Amino acid sequence: MKVEQIYTNCLAQGSYYIESNGEAAVIDPLRDTFHYTELAQQSNSKIKYVFETHFHADFISGHVTLAKITDSEIIYGPNADPDFPCTIAEDNQVFAIGDISITVLHTPGHTLESSCFLLKDEKGKEHCLFTGDTLFLGDVGRPDLAQKKGSITKEELAGILYDSVNKKIKPLPGDVIIYPGHGAGSQCGKNMMKETVDTLENQKSINYVLNDSLSKEEFIHELTHDLAAPPAYFSANVKLNKEGYHDLSSILEKSNKPLSAEEFGAILKEEKVIVLDVRHQDDFANSHIPNSIFVGLDGGFAPWVGSVISDVHQSLLLVVDNNRVEEAITRLSRVGFDNVIGFLDGGIASWKNANKETESIDTITAQDFEERIT
Repeated sequence: MKVEQIYTNCLAQGSYYIESNGEAAVIDPLRDTFHYTELAQQSNSKIKYVFETHFHADFISGHVTLAKITDSEIIYGPNADPDFPCTIAEDNQVFAIGDISITVLHTPGHTLESSCFLLKDEKGKEHCLFTGDTLFLGDVGRPDLAQKKGSITKEELAGILYDSVNKKIKPLPGDVIIYPGHGAGSQCGKNMMKETVDTLENQKSINYVLNDSLSKEEFIHELTHDLAAPPAYFSANVKLNKEGYHDLSSILEKSNKPLSAEEFGAILKEEKVIVLDVRHQDDFANSHIPNSIFVGLDGGFAPWVGSVISDVHQSLLLVVDNNRVEEAITRLSRVGFDNVIGFLDGGIASWKNANKETESIDTITAQDFEERIT
């Protein structure tokens, strides 16, 4: 049996590859699916299932693409209603993967379809639980990101989540390993730990929904007060995850287009586009195209783009180092920004060589900033 966590720091997101005796499953895959197909090829295993814990809001999952290229089956828990072929599992339904199995535990609250997946080993022992956004380490998922059905409120969802965690997860053996969908830095929870794996026993002692420190009413209040508004792009991501999307390969083919300074400038004049500069901050400060937006490619790039630009349908022109073009397009696509028109070939140097206007920004220390405003 093999369980591998594939953690993406930019999104603070964990996906999982599970393998046993020539068969494999993937949980909450990234949109760039090569991670999982390469793992399967290394051991000559067949990806049999793609499990989705829920309709994700903060990133575009790779479920549709991965199922297509591997001829595997997409599995959701109860209440899911996607627009593509898949299996809607029943609560406690079991799926065999080689000599091991995964049991679906319907745990609504973060969303109505949210489910956890309990892996049992070759001997039928509970080994680990993939909790998605139901249970994080030290926290639980927000109850205000779901596609609402009827008039259900975030307070009602928080109460449902309390019951799900305490009735479905808490009774499991303490040595069960918890593999969450996100860690610290994700906007899907309020106060997640930086660690990305723990035992249920430890979580029972430190996680406020599991350690009996709060009543159900207190938990509902704790979970729903002081919630910042979710980023605007979240609803668009849910829609794409539910309805389907274009394969990343087609996005790369369309968007990885070098543009001369003249071509770049002509598009700027004719179309409503945003110039997104993703270079190092020092390079941007030294020289950049007027009115461009800076979000550095290093660090939490994709969520910041989503927060700053918000509209995933916005057309973008990239200023990026030529050796990082594919990386930039891929990371944008992970949060649904698929409308990159192209990139400035040769970077800002080619813009200057064409005698195009540039701007610069003075950078100062925090101490200098304080002195100037006081």
